[in-house]
Amino acid sequence: MEINQLVLRIVLSFILLFALARIMGRKEISQMTFFNFVSAIAIGTIAGTLVTSENLSIQNGIIALVGWALFTLLMGYIDIKSRKARKLTTGAPLIVIKNGKIMEDSLRSARLDIDSLIALLRQKNIFFISDVEYAIFETSGKLSVMKKEIKQCVTKGDMNLPGATPNVYPIGTEVISDGTVNRQNLTDLGLNMDWIEKQMKQAGINSLDQIFYAEMQVDGTLYFDEKDDIVR
Repeated sequence: MEINQLVLRIVLSFILLFALARIMGRKEISQMTFFNFVSAIAIGTIAGTLVTSENLSIQNGIIALVGWALFTLLMGYIDIKSRKARKLTTGAPLIVIKNGKIMEDSLRSARLDIDSLIALLRQKNIFFISDVEYAIFETSGKLSVMKKEIKQCVTKGDMNLPGATPNVYPIGTEVISDGTVNRQNLTDLGLNMDWIEKQMKQAGINSLDQIFYAEMQVDGTLYFDEKDDIVR
């Protein structure tokens, strides 16, 4: 391969990768899910082959890169629109510590050993499992942790200041996503559809289709976020 052709391939690959990374969005970089991992490997391999291999023409290399990027964008769109597709491509978060107890089944499902769990906790500046109330292993491979109340920072409730409300539930829980009720979570909270409909009526919401997301707060109130919000 001649030097001028090699330089051309390097420049084209860099420009294409940079442009495609910008188009595909920050999630491709910040949240490395299963599909993002596969996508990043494939695009990197195609770009490397475009630079080093004479068997792959510049035209076909560009087509392959753009084609894979379009496929990645399509899958991202499907993930946004379909909860079932999102679970298939991304997976679901796993509770690995619940009420201070390690969930061994969840660890096995995540292929996470106890040493790795402890290492992830240390990254959160937690050096004792006994300090943890809840720990959730996210689909991105990161660990979200809620400490036990006695280990948390002082709040208005601790100081009996005005505006403080007692906790009814230990953690915020999703009950509606993309207009679909999470019936398992609703059952776990001891609630039913009649209660949901009553809350919707009080909030002036007529249909589930109007709701993008609803979450039960720790103080027992229900947070609604409607679709197509207008920010003024």
